[in-house]
Amino acid sequence: MNSFSVWVKAARLRTLPLSISGVVVGTTLARYYNAFDATIFTLALLTTIGFQVTSNFANDYGDGVKGTDNEDRIGPKRVLQSGLLTRTQLKRGIIVTILINILLVVAVVAYTFGLENLGYIVLFLFLGGLSIWAAIKYTVGESAYGYRGLGDLFVFLFFGILGVLGSMFLYTKFLTFNAFFPAITMGLLSTGVLNLNNLRDCESDKKSGKNTIIVKLGYQKGKVYHSVIMVLSFFSLLFFISKTYTSWFQFIPMLFYIPIGVQLVKVIKEKQPKNLDPELKKLALSTFGIAVLFYFCYHYFL
Repeated sequence: MNSFSVWVKAARLRTLPLSISGVVVGTTLARYYNAFDATIFTLALLTTIGFQVTSNFANDYGDGVKGTDNEDRIGPKRVLQSGLLTRTQLKRGIIVTILINILLVVAVVAYTFGLENLGYIVLFLFLGGLSIWAAIKYTVGESAYGYRGLGDLFVFLFFGILGVLGSMFLYTKFLTFNAFFPAITMGLLSTGVLNLNNLRDCESDKKSGKNTIIVKLGYQKGKVYHSVIMVLSFFSLLFFISKTYTSWFQFIPMLFYIPIGVQLVKVIKEKQPKNLDPELKKLALSTFGIAVLFYFCYHYFL
């Protein structure tokens, strides 16, 4: 495998659709309130992708160094685990992506707010720095929050609340009460993807000391927790659509809850954690599908 292919493998491009879903939904909300800027959209997408790649590099490094990625791991082999990259090479890759992220955050903030909105500039630079920190500290370091059962909370906040509402605010410079509900939906669905990952890896995580919520709850209760997440995400989006209803087209994104529901039944019935591996991709793509249909239905049909 050549060097470029190795770095692409480390970047885990399959995770990108989920990461940009929040930006798509936030942009949809901005368009709903008659605000849009193509440059902001492009910079927001690039920034989110940058955060995700940094997170993927850092997760590969953190889990590899801690020994969590070992022969017991069920998912795809990581680059450090496989010996495709050394610790030093992967650490350099993390540093490079951090520098790129900093440039992107500065660019989107400078373009969006100019020099006349110092308060917003400071706030979004802080949030950008916090996002970079969160991308790294999920698995890296002795105080990695992913090893203390806080991964779900951070995914909910950064993929949902911050990802959606932060994107919307870049365009509109304001937030609304109703906008919180699509943000909650995206946060819960993203948390659901992480939860499936943790359900799949519950045994290996337990052995390696990675105390995820699933390790703390146990496999069976973890499936109940997953069910609650999915149901709440459904009703959160349904509430927003009902509150903003003008046409039946607005309900089209809810169609993706059919495969999500089918998957949920399968997850509840599944007794072997390793068999949940294919379900991560399905839920991630369903989440992205909801985001895309949400955009088209609220932009083109209203």
